[in-house]
Amino acid sequence: MMSLNKSKLTIDYTGMMHSDQNPKGLLKKELQGLQPLLDKAEAALAVLRETGKLDFSKLLPEMQTQLPEIKAYADQVASRFENFVVLGIGGSALGPLAVQQALKHYYYNELTAENRSYRPRFYVLDNIDPVRFQELCQVLDPGKTLFNVISKSGNTAETMAQFLIVRDNLRRLCGESYAEHIVVTTDQEKGNLLPIALKEGFKRFVIPRGIGGRFSELTPVGLLAAAICGIDVEELLAGAWEMDQWIREARDVFTNPAQLKAALAYLSWQKGKNISVFMPYVDGLKTMADWYAQLWAESLGKRRNRGGEVVSLGQTPVKALGVTDQHSQVQLYTEGPDDKTVTFVTLDKFKFSQEIPIDRDLPEDIQFLGGRTLEELLFAEQKATEYALTLAGRQHQKIILSALNAHAVGQLLLLLEWETAYMGELLNINAFDQPGVEEGKNGTYALMGRAGYERKKQDIEKYGQEKYVLTPTM
Repeated sequence: MMSLNKSKLTIDYTGMMHSDQNPKGLLKKELQGLQPLLDKAEAALAVLRETGKLDFSKLLPEMQTQLPEIKAYADQVASRFENFVVLGIGGSALGPLAVQQALKHYYYNELTAENRSYRPRFYVLDNIDPVRFQELCQVLDPGKTLFNVISKSGNTAETMAQFLIVRDNLRRLCGESYAEHIVVTTDQEKGNLLPIALKEGFKRFVIPRGIGGRFSELTPVGLLAAAICGIDVEELLAGAWEMDQWIREARDVFTNPAQLKAALAYLSWQKGKNISVFMPYVDGLKTMADWYAQLWAESLGKRRNRGGEVVSLGQTPVKALGVTDQHSQVQLYTEGPDDKTVTFVTLDKFKFSQEIPIDRDLPEDIQFLGGRTLEELLFAEQKATEYALTLAGRQHQKIILSALNAHAVGQLLLLLEWETAYMGELLNINAFDQPGVEEGKNGTYALMGRAGYERKKQDIEKYGQEKYVLTPTM
């Protein structure tokens, strides 16, 4: 087995490497041959870090100093409000949701107040579907609800639209105390949300300037929601810091987890693996796959490289869940196009075990399950899926966490963020912007009548004037 292990997080990359069963796998010398490029990437990232462009790493100690204020506010509001609602989109929503689902009871909102330790229920409104929005408003008592508005620029149309509706409702229903029901997480010095917060007296937390939304979970964007719901934010940051130290101190592809993961991704991408499947065998990490998909897609899907050349590259992330998607996607992965790598995420041990009853009166073909556990069955299915992929000559790797706790989740978040940063350097693209997203935002502003976007609106209205539409004929 080829693996990298430290601080109880293991990367088993045997399934990526050449073997008799996987003759198309990577050779060790290919990883070694990539070291000069990885050294160059490491040097470039060190410069970015020192110039404030890699603050998801650099500001971890500063985030630690903000924990007393975050926790004090969290304790204050947790005892007052029954519901906590995040208004955000992208990383502002996916990060808090992923950590909440990983570290709290899977049915947290259905627990009694006592079993939630009198912490509020947790909701995330990450879309503007009017039915979903209205139906959440119908089930929440505004007087018992705290809303966290997250937007660095205050220009996020979806979040600001939600905010304006919520603020209007709170003003009508809560009167002069409405501001106590809103906490904003935004830029420290600029943006449209900041002056509103200052004028109306909302409690504020700051999104560091050098951290984009998809890298922001370990800032007040995610730490506030985690603290309000009773997650151990000290351990979350401790795990992240430990991973950060490991990555910045290890100097080669076989000891540095971010270099290793990026090298595996890059070399497989060069060989036609255009799809990266992220497949946890832990239901608590189901939403982590959504967070990873944004991180990988938005960071690495770029039209131009740093030299301005049109390259139109990237690796498409696909989210899956074991064992559920063994029955929907694995058929494609084993027998479809050989254009994917699969990353499993597993645990050494689950916090609960459930024994399967023995019943000798059952048909013999299912009696084998009796006396075993669901944990054993899940581990067997994951190992069998690895085996099936190996037999099919398909590449796969596995991240193994010792347990699903705050420390391990902090490690996992930082590992994937650093891997993405390294991959950006290997591809020679800027992993920290999103020009394709910005074009869509500008188009939305134009169509909704924002001043200064009149020309853009005219261009959009000209687009697609010749339409091809199928309509009912009966």
